[in-house]
Amino acid sequence: MNRLLIKNAKALVGTHAQGVTIARGAEMSSLPQVSNGWLLIENGRISALGSADTLPAVGTEVTVIDATGRFVLPGWCDPHTHTVFAAPREEEFVDKINGLSYQEIAARGGGILNSARKLREMDEESLYRKARLRLEEMMRQGTVAVEIKSGYGLTAESELKMLRVARRLKDTLPLQVKINLLAAHALPPEYKDDRKTYIDLICETLIPHVAAEGLADFVDVFCETNYFTVAEMERVLVAGQRHGLRGKVHVNQFTSIGGVQAAVKHGALSVDHLEVMTQEDIDALVGQDTIPTLLPSCSFFLRIPYGPARQLMDRGLPVALATDHNPGSTPSGNMNLVLSLACIQLRLLPEEAVTAMTLNSAAAMGLSDELGSLTVGKRASLIITREVPSLAYLPYAFGSDHIDTVLIDGTVVRSGTLLA
Repeated sequence: MNRLLIKNAKALVGTHAQGVTIARGAEMSSLPQVSNGWLLIENGRISALGSADTLPAVGTEVTVIDATGRFVLPGWCDPHTHTVFAAPREEEFVDKINGLSYQEIAARGGGILNSARKLREMDEESLYRKARLRLEEMMRQGTVAVEIKSGYGLTAESELKMLRVARRLKDTLPLQVKINLLAAHALPPEYKDDRKTYIDLICETLIPHVAAEGLADFVDVFCETNYFTVAEMERVLVAGQRHGLRGKVHVNQFTSIGGVQAAVKHGALSVDHLEVMTQEDIDALVGQDTIPTLLPSCSFFLRIPYGPARQLMDRGLPVALATDHNPGSTPSGNMNLVLSLACIQLRLLPEEAVTAMTLNSAAAMGLSDELGSLTVGKRASLIITREVPSLAYLPYAFGSDHIDTVLIDGTVVRSGTLLA
């Protein structure tokens, strides 16, 4: 039996009771902690935990980590990324500095279509190697679960190539990977005068193929002005449901066109972006199971509004956080930056931000039973910080690396001073 004991932790953070799968509204600030704690890992799972005065005899066949002065947290869960892509787009970064908007760059042939051209030309092995390097970096930064979207292929062949790469990443890396078919990311140039035929391709060919091969867990649509309409999104969501693929959709990044209401009607697991929200949009989410997921590093990079986290929480809604890691609008998969932006720009308390990046973000990926808290029976995928004075110091000192050790399923993927 593989056994590991973490002892003398300044605090175990996020020690939610078994059966707690999400935190809504004011509940997000109630982040349970065990001071001066210990945690036992057996065969990749959390088997026991408690305060120092309850530490049992564990025998000699155990690896011991002394976490004095350090916090132990659930690993970050990132429920919205586009980490399989061919090349960065730093030239568009310069265009943004020169004053062009995201929409203006797209109109000139940049944006998603730029990434699609590059991806179509790249072979599958090269795509895999590049994406693996990105995910390895994200794991070192504390990410233990990730959702990967397609959407840079925009042909049946290239979309399937992206999904195969994502599945290979899932099979060869230790972190949990969820896969999302986002063929409705942008309208390919060859279909600019025949939108219906492209939606037909997605609904009648791609979705059945992907479902039959088990290449994806979810289906997605970029429902936005100049991209895909609410009616088109609904058609894709219905087709996905028919084949067992639940919706997780991009809505309200630049405009509010009714996408939130339609996504809720069709039982989407999450609605993501939400930078532009009306009162009607928020009303539609109240009392529903659809999880609002905000992407503050995208707002930071594009200099667009930040999602209304506090307004959502004031209505009793859960909020999840993600990076949106992609080459055009968020070239970073660092969830620690998201933690700081959540506090600085979204005005979340540190406890609320941690909840949004662990318990709630795991829920936004359908992984609540496996990850998101330090709970007996869950995967031992966690972060041990360096010696820091408080939990608030993690988002406060945003330019520093506060992580010492990262474990995924009880296996070390980043070894700091504790295991040197």
